[in-house]
Amino acid sequence: MTESPPAPPSPSTPAQDRDRLAVARRLEPAEETSPTLDALSELAARLMRVRAAHVCLLTDAEAIAGRSLTTPAGHRPLDDSICRLALDGEIVVPDARADARTAGVSLVAEGLIGSFLGTPLVVDDDLVVGTFCVFDPEPRPWTDDDRETLRLLGQAAVVELQHAELAVEYERTRLRWGLAIEAAEIGSFDWDLQSGVLAWDDRLIELFGYDAATFDRSIEGFNDRVHPADLPRVSAAIARSIAGGEDLEMEYRVVLPTGVTRWVRARGKPLYDAAGVPVRLLGAAQDSTDQRDREALVGRVLEAMPSAMVSVDRRWRFTYLNAEAERVLGRPRAELLGGALGELFPAGVGTPFEAGFRRAMETGEPQTLEAYHPAPLDVWLEVRAWSTPEGLSFVLRDVTERRRTQELAARQAQRLELLAQVGAELSGTVDGAAVIGRLARLVVPALADGCVVTVVDSSGRVRDVGTWHADPGHRAALERYGRARVHARPSSPGAGVGVVDRAVGAWTPDLPPAAGRLLAEVDVGHVLALPMRGHSSDTGLLSLLYAPGRLPTDEERQTAQDVADRTGLALDQAQVFGRQRLLAEGLQRSLLTEPPEPDDLEVVVRYEPAAEQAQVGGDWYDAFLQPGGSMMLVIGDVAGHDTQAAAAMGQLRSLLRGVAVYSDAGPAEVLRGLDRAVQVLDVPALATVAVARFEQTDEEVARGVTRLVWSNAGHPPPVVIEPDGTLRLLGGLTGELLLGVDPDTRRTEHSVVLARGSTVVLYTDGLVERRDADLDHGLAVLTDELTRLAHLPLDQLCDQLLDHLLQGRPDDDVALVAVRLHPQRDG
Repeated sequence: MTESPPAPPSPSTPAQDRDRLAVARRLEPAEETSPTLDALSELAARLMRVRAAHVCLLTDAEAIAGRSLTTPAGHRPLDDSICRLALDGEIVVPDARADARTAGVSLVAEGLIGSFLGTPLVVDDDLVVGTFCVFDPEPRPWTDDDRETLRLLGQAAVVELQHAELAVEYERTRLRWGLAIEAAEIGSFDWDLQSGVLAWDDRLIELFGYDAATFDRSIEGFNDRVHPADLPRVSAAIARSIAGGEDLEMEYRVVLPTGVTRWVRARGKPLYDAAGVPVRLLGAAQDSTDQRDREALVGRVLEAMPSAMVSVDRRWRFTYLNAEAERVLGRPRAELLGGALGELFPAGVGTPFEAGFRRAMETGEPQTLEAYHPAPLDVWLEVRAWSTPEGLSFVLRDVTERRRTQELAARQAQRLELLAQVGAELSGTVDGAAVIGRLARLVVPALADGCVVTVVDSSGRVRDVGTWHADPGHRAALERYGRARVHARPSSPGAGVGVVDRAVGAWTPDLPPAAGRLLAEVDVGHVLALPMRGHSSDTGLLSLLYAPGRLPTDEERQTAQDVADRTGLALDQAQVFGRQRLLAEGLQRSLLTEPPEPDDLEVVVRYEPAAEQAQVGGDWYDAFLQPGGSMMLVIGDVAGHDTQAAAAMGQLRSLLRGVAVYSDAGPAEVLRGLDRAVQVLDVPALATVAVARFEQTDEEVARGVTRLVWSNAGHPPPVVIEPDGTLRLLGGLTGELLLGVDPDTRRTEHSVVLARGSTVVLYTDGLVERRDADLDHGLAVLTDELTRLAHLPLDQLCDQLLDHLLQGRPDDDVALVAVRLHPQRDG
């Protein structure tokens, strides 16, 4: 009979290869070979009349799982194995030496294999895990009967491999369960209901305080150990399980002969015969004393917790609450256990508590929240809720006192913040009425719904300086109310008047009719009017208005009183300061004369006292004609801001004028004369001074130019603006030594030729020096501003220069002199 050709190889995927290897490794016998597979191999060799047969598994190598007596032992690598050809189907090799597939295999080369027949071992329909093969040293043909016989033996080998695998897995499982039962200290029982014999294992016998000799294997022996108080319940549970086919589950106490009590937890299942008659009760039991003790300890801990602990099931019914929960919820646990949360506390439905509880139950994510629970609880609660297999547990903490403390602290912080804002507005104020007018916006809505601030000026006249209301629709009416009230009361509103704190109905009779109607239009229910008291008299009135339903709290009253007191003192101080400042400024200006007005020179002078000073200072300017007809400009600054500095300034100004007029000398010579006069007359002063003189020769007049000659004793440099807008500083950043230091100091002169239309600017350091910037920065800002303003008329240039650089609050006194050269008339 001719041999069938080998089946064509069938492709396999990487996943199939992984699965095949995993199954093949799992089927390897625990021993070197399987006795059953050895017997099958020997049977195959005898039936086929060949020298050898074996069962091999194709893992990482050729693993022999069973072999005949004459089969060579050991594993062979796959690349030197004929069995691996089974991955492509049945192996039929009549002459191994002549077959290209097998000729290179070492056993063929050694003469051990001359012919070979193998059938694949297939599991799970398509996974080839090995080969059942027979072979002989001599070539021989293989018949169809040979192939069918080997195929059937291969199926038997697969069954044996799988059976052996199951036996191994069963043993492993049995060992695992044994270890688990041993670790869990579980004992087993088997009660034969027909014979009445109760079989316990050794662990259960020991658990009940017996030994093998004393346990009589009866239900009476069991009952003797059960605690008398638990025995009726336990017996009833066993009877129900047997009669109704229910699984048995119970926990009870047993009393040992030593008097020790243990807790036992038992589970069981009744078995029935074909007729439905109960025949056995099988189960297991374990000592639960330690767990009971732990549960009791946990219970004691929960009872002693300072926080309320509550549990509900998935129907939202109370299953547990501790003593603190009884206190917080205001009801004993006897009323709550078993009751529905929403039915017992309907006020909590629709609150953040319900939303948080449902979110925790539905998502399994813990929820933390803090919210107010309405009456009857009427408390703030901090809640942490989490889901459990049984339902939901949550911890409650009554944080009402903490919330009150926080709210009190917040109100106190707001009060302090308001007072700080008021203090910041009032500190150092010069224009008290303007600043205090902004007070109304600070106290609304923090202290009231509306506010009117009224002041008394130095002449005793009353005027409203600020009104504000939280509702924009009432602001216009409130402003008209203030005017109507003030016009009706021209005298001081606070003189001899105490605090007014009353309902608007008791307030309006004291008001003019028009003011009363406007007050009603603003919708005011209560008025708190507080005099703003100065050191010796009232300086104004702070009127706070409250909408119906709102009354000022004690804290708001106290804060309003503090605001009124601070404002009254600040306004009083501002009025005193204003009077002093006007006096000082008047004195200062009296020392500064108006400049001359030559036809070809426009001279503009400005003086700005420091915003935070109420004293005369040492800054001065001067412009006058010398006997020879030249215009001389002077700018100076005596150190200090007091009457002594002002007196020294007056002396220096007069001395310089005298020296310049008497000598008709130039700037350097005038400064030398002034140095000497200061020494001889013992004038106690240090000063910076810049002196400039406008000179012309006939030739310069003809050319239409003027020569500026200057000398500088430590003063900021003058600035020249050319007709085309070009700027330059004269003489660098600093001049020569200050006046009053060394009378022998050499003074020098410098000159520059100016075209008609040029502008010369002299100034004191208050214009360019700041506390937060150096002189270089100040000069850069000055030159930028002068470049921008150069095209303006001289008066506007000076005004805008002061506005932009000082911004209404100069840090220091500022004196400014500017001269613009105009075309000269002929002759």
